[in-house]
Amino acid sequence: MSTAPLLVGLAAYGMSGKVFHGPLLKAHPGFRVAKIVERSTERSRADFPDAVRVKSWDEITTDPAITLAVVNTPNAYHYDMCRQALEAGKHVVVEKPFTVTADEGQKLIDLAERKNRLLAVFQNRRWDGDFLTVQQVVKNRLLGQLVEYEAHYDRFRNYVEANTWKEETGPGSGILYNLGSHLIDQALVLFGMPQAVTAELRTQRPGGTIDDSYHLLLHYANLRVTLKSSYLVREPGPRYVLHGTEGTFLKWGLDPQEDALKAGRSPLEPGWGTEPESEWGHLNTQLNGLHYRGRLETLPGNYRFFYGNVYDAIVNRTPLAVSAEEALQTIRLIEAAYESHAQGKTVLIQN
Repeated sequence: MSTAPLLVGLAAYGMSGKVFHGPLLKAHPGFRVAKIVERSTERSRADFPDAVRVKSWDEITTDPAITLAVVNTPNAYHYDMCRQALEAGKHVVVEKPFTVTADEGQKLIDLAERKNRLLAVFQNRRWDGDFLTVQQVVKNRLLGQLVEYEAHYDRFRNYVEANTWKEETGPGSGILYNLGSHLIDQALVLFGMPQAVTAELRTQRPGGTIDDSYHLLLHYANLRVTLKSSYLVREPGPRYVLHGTEGTFLKWGLDPQEDALKAGRSPLEPGWGTEPESEWGHLNTQLNGLHYRGRLETLPGNYRFFYGNVYDAIVNRTPLAVSAEEALQTIRLIEAAYESHAQGKTVLIQN
């Protein structure tokens, strides 16, 4: 017995809609993108010719046929649009970062609970192949007791990009919300909430008005966690650096899924998310009395898992892989990082 797909409304069809949400929803047979908000263009028509182009979010939230509303708009709009969709009885997926403030995030969590609706946050880089591999290195103690973890998400853009909210001063702008939300989420998956955070944020590019560089130190017992991003890294070093009592793991490069999606490739194609051997990480460690030094094959990345899990959560009540409660912890850490930078001191995290 076949089941009709759940109808989805997309809040926007910019980069995140075209590159991430659109292709991943299309790849899942349980969803059908039915409505897309496009006020001045129809860029989505080539990808979703049967979807209805609408001019307002109201036309999605008031449509009783829509089951899932996807809020993939600039950060400052997340709270109001999620609230509107939840109040209308929709399940909601919201782009990272969850909200601009922890207070907004908690209000949405409470509303979703009252309405008995799912609220998931699109932290897709949990399913980067390199991070999945790092998870296994940590879980299986391939380095012995881990003592240091460092993660980078760097770019080279030595100019201020025009006509984008991400480069303009405002709620939720800046590199810490943009790229930092990925690295913070990954650290929380691996290690949970830290005891404290020490942060430095800078505006490094001439003419810049937002923070475009950050250095976070997350304090754990017997573990140093460093997270860094900058727009002025022309020659990147390792993306991940892990040191333990028995060895080291180094991983360069960026998961290939985003570039593949930008090129119009389907996540259903064979070999999706796999890296060539030249991109595999370097492992140098002692395992059960044997010294190993060489390449460690990267696990395939799998962004499809996110919407597969959302579907199962709606239909079968499976727990969400990225709950709003987890995403709220990322926002709490971002707020603590800004506080640390402003005060020039380490800030304790209230658990």
